[in-house]
Amino acid sequence: MSSSVAARIHLLITSVLVTSATACGVCVGLLLGGRLTAALAGGAAGLGAGIGAFLSRRHVFAYLRPEAAASPTATLSDHLAAPVPAPAAEPAAGPSHVRLPVPAGAAEAGPDAAGPQDPSVHAAPSAPSDPSAPSDRADATGGYAEGLADAVVVSIATYQAAAFPLTALGVSDEERAARRAFAYRVCAQEGLPPAVRVSAAAALEAVDQGVDAGRAHAAMKALSLTVYDHRGAR
Repeated sequence: MSSSVAARIHLLITSVLVTSATACGVCVGLLLGGRLTAALAGGAAGLGAGIGAFLSRRHVFAYLRPEAAASPTATLSDHLAAPVPAPAAEPAAGPSHVRLPVPAGAAEAGPDAAGPQDPSVHAAPSAPSDPSAPSDRADATGGYAEGLADAVVVSIATYQAAAFPLTALGVSDEERAARRAFAYRVCAQEGLPPAVRVSAAAALEAVDQGVDAGRAHAAMKALSLTVYDHRGAR
């Protein structure tokens, strides 16, 4: 920005500041004492604003012309003329595989030309089997049966709570039917121990009648004992 443009901008800013300060001084003087006080206050405020703007003109010029503070030696052409370092050379990629030459005689003779092979090199030693250790399949089957027996107890217990609610309208007919269907579905799963299946059938019969709550409670107790005995037998 040239000096003339910066001087014009500074002059415009100074005039605005002086006018604003004078107007504020006049308003304050009218409020405090009258016309004479307003004239004095406006003149003092305008004179102070003008002196302040005159004393700060150098700072304003430096702000409006920032290129003057820059170093004249470091120009854009100097930066463009600076040499750009060449990128580092990447190592050449080696072959992904190396093919070794095969003798003609070995290629014609086949794999037997390398000599007899030792079976002990390729044969992996087999770990001795422990006949006393149970098989993994038996453990998985036993764990599944125990989990299924526990699910049978929980499903019939929820059906019993719906068949014998604490209040007359505590359970709807749809919820009771849904719990009954779920209990029968769980009891029909394969893998359930026979003793648990028989005890579950007796408990379902007692709950289906929906008349004697004591009989249903006794049947559920017998079912729980059967599941516990089955788990202890393993």
